[in-house]
Amino acid sequence: MTALPSRRLLLVHAHPDDESINNGATMAKYAAEGARVTLVTCTLGERGEVIPPELRHLTGAALGRHRLGELTAAMRELGVEDHRLLGGPGRYADSGMMGLPDNDDPACFWQADVDEAAGHLVQVILEVRPQVLVTYDADGGYGHPDHIQTHRVAMRAAELAADAGWRIPRIYWNRVPRTVADDAFARLQQELPGLPFAKTATVDDVPGVVADDRVTTAVDGSAHVAAKAAAMAAHATQIEVAPGQPYFVLSNELAQPLFTTEYYELVQGEPGEQGSALESDLFAGVGEA
Repeated sequence: MTALPSRRLLLVHAHPDDESINNGATMAKYAAEGARVTLVTCTLGERGEVIPPELRHLTGAALGRHRLGELTAAMRELGVEDHRLLGGPGRYADSGMMGLPDNDDPACFWQADVDEAAGHLVQVILEVRPQVLVTYDADGGYGHPDHIQTHRVAMRAAELAADAGWRIPRIYWNRVPRTVADDAFARLQQELPGLPFAKTATVDDVPGVVADDRVTTAVDGSAHVAAKAAAMAAHATQIEVAPGQPYFVLSNELAQPLFTTEYYELVQGEPGEQGSALESDLFAGVGEA
């Protein structure tokens, strides 16, 4: 039996591109340090809005196939070798935005049986035996049905995997401290006159923003910002990245800050860095089992 790396990180995301926006620097950092980084993506994002005019003919399954290629390219930029689709490519379809008729499609992820979907993730957990799981909060960060369902499936899979013999020592949710988001938007507003975009999003457009005291962990990814930006740029149907600039733009054409430090809330497990205002390492205090 091949020995597992001493540190193993599992991230569960809804669509291709979510991982690079939320956790790209974290993933690149730990991959560069020799940890096993495993990404599970729950849908192919077949209902995403396409930015480049020359690619707007892509819809449905064709868009999903294209976005899988973008995801593969993004993982190369981050140095991540283990990325998978929940239940296999195309098993769960993109559900679209909340409240749309797309949510009623029996094939969409929003309609999936949570225990069945979690069963696919349990197989990954029992294989990889991650010490750290990263996913969204119960609102999915911003209320998208696939993000909410990803939370449900990831947390249920952690329960089922514990019953089957592997209890994940630490579970984190993606977060951004409100003061950090406020400061980043203030800086972006100052820089906008010199940038090609005249509008910014608002703090409320950023998933996972919470009061500062909810945040337990800050991973400094400044050494890996180029990899994060390149990974985001690989998702060209969904993201415009300005080379060398601290912002990016989604299909709503509103600029958002590109965070080089990525933030988390520890929701299962004990803090590993006692006496520190914020942890700096997702693996702090975790043994090598």
